[in-house]
Amino acid sequence: MAEVRVETDSLGRREVPADALWGIQSLRAKENFPVSGLGTSRHLKRAYALLKLACARANVARGGLDAGPGRALEQAAEEMAAGRFDDQFVVDVFQAGAGTSLHMNVNEVLTNRALELLGQPRGDYATLSPNDHVNRGQSTNDTFPSASQVATLFALGEVRRSAGVLIASLRAKSVEFAALAKGGRTHLKDAMPVTLGAEFGAYATALERVVGSLPPVEHALAELPLGGSAVGSGVNSLPGFRALAIQEYARVSGLPLVAARDPFEAMQSRWPLAAASAWLRTLALELIRIANDLRLLSSGPATGLDEIRLPEIQPGSSIMPAKVNPSAAECLTMVAFHVVGADAATAYAVQAGQLEINVMMPLAAYEVLFSAEILANYLPVFARSCVDGIRPNPERLDRYLLGSTALATVLTPRLGYLKVAELLHEAERTGRPVRELLVERGLLSAAEVQALLGEAALRRLAEPVP
Repeated sequence: MAEVRVETDSLGRREVPADALWGIQSLRAKENFPVSGLGTSRHLKRAYALLKLACARANVARGGLDAGPGRALEQAAEEMAAGRFDDQFVVDVFQAGAGTSLHMNVNEVLTNRALELLGQPRGDYATLSPNDHVNRGQSTNDTFPSASQVATLFALGEVRRSAGVLIASLRAKSVEFAALAKGGRTHLKDAMPVTLGAEFGAYATALERVVGSLPPVEHALAELPLGGSAVGSGVNSLPGFRALAIQEYARVSGLPLVAARDPFEAMQSRWPLAAASAWLRTLALELIRIANDLRLLSSGPATGLDEIRLPEIQPGSSIMPAKVNPSAAECLTMVAFHVVGADAATAYAVQAGQLEINVMMPLAAYEVLFSAEILANYLPVFARSCVDGIRPNPERLDRYLLGSTALATVLTPRLGYLKVAELLHEAERTGRPVRELLVERGLLSAAEVQALLGEAALRRLAEPVP
């Protein structure tokens, strides 16, 4: 039988595995919420560890914690931030409101590691307490949202870098395809020419604009309620603790963190997480649109557009030999769909705050951090496995370009909208080329038709008007 130790909390005594750094309150949460098997985000564990490191230093500096235990807690927090105790976080994502379960998991892990460093047995909370020492001047109510926002800043930084990889790939393709004129489409019907390069350049620009809208979201996330304690007033914290803890948190995290301008508002409202989620949703919507375009442009080959060829990364059918699907674009779309759905869950969680606290914080934090993680993970893969290997199909591009009836739009300044429409309807009804009808009716000379609708002229139409 495994060895145990006995711990006591306000509800009584329980046996805890002797080798566990977590304690009795983590045990209760583990038993009470066996919901999903989903664990705490690596970003949130790191952010919480750095928060506790900053708070320990602030408490030592303000005389709220002795130097010896303070140094032990600092080392424990640094080890936790490095990922040393990742297997000691046993609380499910779906847990008690506000994140108290995870917060106490953090406090107990740090306490028991610090006790080891002090030469004391795990569970000796008379020497060092998860509540009285590690949590001095703090509450779940101010630490969980603060750690969540810092974790989100870490995660969004990864998304920005990953999006940059995809943007660079799309931009490179826009240069490579710059001279390839093709028929444009609006409403999925023939429209005026563009270049394949312009299409890919527009994809890159769209993502650049989304990434460019991120700084205001990061600014909101950097404003923390830390030091507000239970309701925003800072009860049980020492004078100067709030400012010193946030200053130190900024230093150890490398982020421009500041104290909330209104600590009571920062306890009540989780709108910075909603803003982060909305930004991720916006990025996802653009990715869905781009992925769908790539799937459409590569459809076929015999029964679709077949203007581009995507890399063949795996067989596409268990029954149809040699069939290859746009698998990478399909995966990207599923990732983005999840992000859009997660934003809805985040919105519900953020609006669910009541009076001085939002108890649905764990859900909002999970959804934002998971969305950021799957985007950050897959965007560089998509760039490498799909975009970088895209090839044009010049023969199909030319066929569609030269056969598009929409090109007759260039005739409207000479002949008028209705006359051109009449010609197009006749061409469609009879199957005769518009070029022949123009000359036959004496509307334009053969030279004029060539100047307006010749191949060189059509390729010029794909270029932007100065």
